[in-house]
Amino acid sequence: MFENVDWLPDNFVISDALLSLLASTVILIVVIFILRALTTRFIQRTVQSPELRGKWLVNSRNGFLLLMLLGLVMIWGEELRTLALSIVAIAVAFVVATKELILCFTGSILKSGSRSFVLGDRIQIKELRGDVIDQTLLATTILEVGPGKHLHQRTGRRIVIPNALFVSEPVVNESFTTHYDFHVFTVPFKREDNWQAAQAALMTSATRHCQPYLELVRRYMSKIGNQRGLMMPSVDPRVNIQVPVAGEIHLTVRLPVKVGERNFIEQAILSEVFTENDFSPRSREQASSKPAQSAEAASD
Repeated sequence: MFENVDWLPDNFVISDALLSLLASTVILIVVIFILRALTTRFIQRTVQSPELRGKWLVNSRNGFLLLMLLGLVMIWGEELRTLALSIVAIAVAFVVATKELILCFTGSILKSGSRSFVLGDRIQIKELRGDVIDQTLLATTILEVGPGKHLHQRTGRRIVIPNALFVSEPVVNESFTTHYDFHVFTVPFKREDNWQAAQAALMTSATRHCQPYLELVRRYMSKIGNQRGLMMPSVDPRVNIQVPVAGEIHLTVRLPVKVGERNFIEQAILSEVFTENDFSPRSREQASSKPAQSAEAASD
């Protein structure tokens, strides 16, 4: 088969050391692939939860990839060190040309070391916001949630974020807890609207929707605070007043919700409040005229 191979020089000889390194490399790669296949089959057969199974599959894949890279470095370490002494200039040029890739590796190390988020968390970086579904050494994949930062429904689009962004941009993790969380939304009104009635209606509706699990949330947040050494805020629903600009009143609603039900609870409260009430200036005038009419009737 190799009788006519005449393109190799006559003095071409592969040393025993090089053969040993090549054999070790092949054995390492074969072992890694076999272990990964066995681990994948074990996870698929034993883990019933789809979310947990996906998380373990991604983590095992990244772990075996890192293990293979470490093994290759250990096998070829001496040769790499010898080679590096003679190609310093090429290495500098290579670093400049692959700066973005290096930043991606650095970002991957940074987010892993700081535990910024894990699979399934809802994050926002710059204008990108969504649920994390995959992580590699170069990029993080999310399912977009929005549009905008105030909505909590998936748009159906998948976004691949280079890990280089995690080096220079702050990451907002909206999944601080795993079972219950706080949800905040704002309802704007004009100054002449009947915002006092809206504040009372929002407070009543928010309290009614979270009342069935309010005590569970209180115990859960107390447990989280003890574990992490934090003083957790009150879990009772609140409706605060804000005046962002002259002539406007914004009512900010904060209430505890189950993770994954932010959009559902918000829409339920808004639908209930605005279906059953009228907060126009006319309703405010009617509400203020009723006490006067009652007083006149009493005097008559």
